[in-house]
Amino acid sequence: MEDRTGQTVQAGSTAVLGFDPGDPAFRADPYAHYRTLGASGQNLHRTDVGLRVTASYELCERILRDPRFGHRPSDGGVWREAQARHRSFLTMDPPDHTRLRRLVSKAFTPRLVERLRPRVEELVDALLSPLSGEVDLIAALAYPLPVIVISEMLGVPAEDRDLFKGWSDSLARGLDPDFLLPETEIAQRDAAREEFAEYFRELAAERRAEPRDDLLSALVGVSDGGDVLSEQELLATCILLLVAGHETTVNLIGNGALALLRDPAQARLFRERPGNAAAAVEELLRFDPPVQLTLRSALEDVELNGTLVERGKLVLLLTGAANRDPAVFDDPDRLDLLRYAQGRETPKHLSFGHGAHFCLGAPLARLEGRVALGRLFERDVALASDDLVYRDNLVLRGLRDLPVIIRA
Repeated sequence: MEDRTGQTVQAGSTAVLGFDPGDPAFRADPYAHYRTLGASGQNLHRTDVGLRVTASYELCERILRDPRFGHRPSDGGVWREAQARHRSFLTMDPPDHTRLRRLVSKAFTPRLVERLRPRVEELVDALLSPLSGEVDLIAALAYPLPVIVISEMLGVPAEDRDLFKGWSDSLARGLDPDFLLPETEIAQRDAAREEFAEYFRELAAERRAEPRDDLLSALVGVSDGGDVLSEQELLATCILLLVAGHETTVNLIGNGALALLRDPAQARLFRERPGNAAAAVEELLRFDPPVQLTLRSALEDVELNGTLVERGKLVLLLTGAANRDPAVFDDPDRLDLLRYAQGRETPKHLSFGHGAHFCLGAPLARLEGRVALGRLFERDVALASDDLVYRDNLVLRGLRDLPVIIRA
């Protein structure tokens, strides 16, 4: 693995993960690989380097809510060497996670999200109205919508949004383990984190001097019993909210649109039953989730289904696989927009996580997904090509582009 050549990275990834995420077949359909994991009858697999991997819904759900599992404070072992600088509460354990999430939650309430609905609808209509003929749906709708929304929430000036794309792309790719990344991409990730932090340091100083009605001003001024966000915590939180606030939603809209475009019967159902939109988005999140996996570390010795996981050992949770676990979901590889319809008892998907680290931005992602996909499929839209390319990311699953034809 020293020279990080393509061949070396491939061999290393298979030894660590148990599969090669760079394989074009895996990139196009990881769920086929996940099925082979589940078919072995084992719920907890051990890779060549000792990483535990599970595709089981029951195990993923249990570990996500088990306080005996968390995040390593500084050393990612086989995954990455994590820097303490700019660590967000996403990768912290209680009590730090509890304190920071509580503070951020005070400025990120469901009421604030619902208040955004008219603006989200306005933005979607503005983005869709000029579209005709062949267009890239990622560039035209899926990317700009969540970037504009989270930027406006934070109070980022419109002229600065273009700065974020390169930084955010580098940080999203940087969520993947270091052994999958060339040295140049690791350097880009670290540089992007520093540039992001410096940008928000200057913007936060402006908000301290002149607060506005935006999320950044609320974060700067938020307090809970005298507790406040330190500058490092504030910067890490801003980076997390901006990157997580749009990267996952880009993939929700892109993956969801593709699933519907490939299934005309379900697309027709989506159009005919707008009152089922919320349930439909839940099924799209289950079917092809934006986030495919997460990692947990045993904070003490834990026995899982007869297997001892020693303190400090990592478990890779394939939540994308868990969402299609046949032991939990009926006909899991079929898109069924009525699966989460009112009156039907279906287990919750794990696309936003579970337990203490459940995604803080889930209400916003759901709102943007419902509005964007609902307005899109009011139009006559079809795939322009099924020859699609996915981004290189392992943790985040999304298309590089999505060529469609929109007819008047």
